[in-house]
Amino acid sequence: MRRFKQLRDTIMANTGKKGSATSSDEPVVIKKYANRRLYNTASSSYITLDDLASMVREDIDFQVFDAKTGDDITHAILTQIIVDEEASGEQMLPVSFLRQLIGMYGKSMQGVMPSYLEASMRNFQENQTKIREAFESGMSNNPLAAIHETNMAMMRAAAQSFMPGGSPQSPAPEPSASSDDIAALREQMAAMQKKIDDLDK
Repeated sequence: MRRFKQLRDTIMANTGKKGSATSSDEPVVIKKYANRRLYNTASSSYITLDDLASMVREDIDFQVFDAKTGDDITHAILTQIIVDEEASGEQMLPVSFLRQLIGMYGKSMQGVMPSYLEASMRNFQENQTKIREAFESGMSNNPLAAIHETNMAMMRAAAQSFMPGGSPQSPAPEPSASSDDIAALREQMAAMQKKIDDLDK
């Protein structure tokens, strides 16, 4: 952690902005060499996947390139960080979710999922305060159903744009969350809350 703080301070000192590699808000460039070592060009130092995970949490933007081919491998590196986090015992992704996600590969809806998952996560982050308040109030005036409905509306709108004759401008009808949907969502959110509480201890 001390090494990462030194790394962060170096980046901020060189740029004057958190998370920026230059004054033009360009991401920090990381090079990955054949020996699997990662080199931070902003701090001129070698770093680890743990350092990159810390940079993500500190909202420092970066891109990872293969030093030999020049290919952008940021997606693969971020995926590896998630795999390592899950393997460390702090599992966050339910097995059922992983099965469903894997099942989407190769299907017509695969192209919809990236935008849907990104929008769902953004929606969740924007409503974190409401979600915590819902748990503290014993789920009364529950905002989760509204969040679920928003996610479903986004999913329908995204799917509609991929269907023949579909129009992304046509608004999807407001879905109604069933009791089964809300019950399943409560179980998932309860598991999330337990992890949040464990982190606060």
